[in-house]
Amino acid sequence: MKADLTVPSAARDRGSIRRANLALVLRMLRDKGPLSRARIAADSGLPKPTVTSLVAELVALGLASEGPLRREGAVGRPGTLVGIDGSHICGIGVEISSSYVHVLALTLGGGTAFEHRVPVAVAGAGAAAVLDLTAAVVRDCVTALDRSTARAVGLTLAVPGVIDTRAGVVRYAPALGWRDVPVTAGLSERLRPTALPLAVENDAKLGAVAEHVHGQVPDMVCITGERGIGAGIISDGRLLRGSAGFAGEVGHMPLDPGRRPCVCGRTGCWETMVGLDAILRLAADADDEVHDPGVELEHRLATLHDRAALGDARTLDALARVADALGLGIALLADVLNPGRVVLGGYFTHIGDLMLDRVRAVVHERVIAPEGGGCDIVLSALGFTAAARGGAYLALDEVYRDPGAAV
Repeated sequence: MKADLTVPSAARDRGSIRRANLALVLRMLRDKGPLSRARIAADSGLPKPTVTSLVAELVALGLASEGPLRREGAVGRPGTLVGIDGSHICGIGVEISSSYVHVLALTLGGGTAFEHRVPVAVAGAGAAAVLDLTAAVVRDCVTALDRSTARAVGLTLAVPGVIDTRAGVVRYAPALGWRDVPVTAGLSERLRPTALPLAVENDAKLGAVAEHVHGQVPDMVCITGERGIGAGIISDGRLLRGSAGFAGEVGHMPLDPGRRPCVCGRTGCWETMVGLDAILRLAADADDEVHDPGVELEHRLATLHDRAALGDARTLDALARVADALGLGIALLADVLNPGRVVLGGYFTHIGDLMLDRVRAVVHERVIAPEGGGCDIVLSALGFTAAARGGAYLALDEVYRDPGAAV
């Protein structure tokens, strides 16, 4: 009789249950901070001996650590808390923007293990050259992690535009001049023999993931402000992708009464009113230094900020016009989505403080619900790092789904 080498179903079920419980405890430590074993048991509903065993396994995997905690004013022995460790486990996020390639590696605990950004005019360089550059910086990142005995468990690319995440293809990224670029296959080929799991996602969606992790607001819209404008939407704590994964292309809402041409080939898109090209066009002539792609974008935005502080009329007028148009689009989104917060990222984080009061006033005036529908409009604290940070978080997500297998 032929031997049956399959695992009995009961054993498979026990293994699946343990993996699920291990993931549950690790996610609790991520979401709620350091916890006592008793608190883990109470919140999870798991028996205390099971929690003790699961915590021991997470510690053995290097994903958690235990340490004493003495509360202020308490007497006796300090309590013991379990917290996320994972300093040797990293996720890599890579943003390919219109003006730079940014590589960021985060540890499971959220620490920065590697970061490097290279300025490049992506549309003029061509997809192949940009992927060559990206692969070179990723190799530098992996080498640096190896030296520190850390290991990357995955990499997520953040790219502006319409992304086919299943195929790993950038279908259309007008700000980059890309159409049907197989980025995950192309980068994987360039990184051989390194066998990193690769994924690609829209930059605004990944920015929203990072902002959600940072701010823990369950209903929010994250608006990226670069050459293009995109939105990542968090609804009830979940990233809203839409039926085909293309939700968030708000930059192409037809709101511009001047019908200016957009890089997408249409006219009148919202990003022609509020994108980076719009503020630069309104604030300065074409030969002005703020248009020079060879100068770091932060420096150019700082120049605009300084001019506004000195009362330059053209700069102030440009900021007012963009603020009015930004408020108009946000009001439409607030009417449709009713978010608790709108986060302005990208270039808005550098000069948005000069527009924020006016944007809020326009939103409160135009939103049909009282008090702007309760929508709070804030500037991102993550700035240009948000998309890469969200990519790193997404790369680490597999650890939280199945800790033992991922490590």
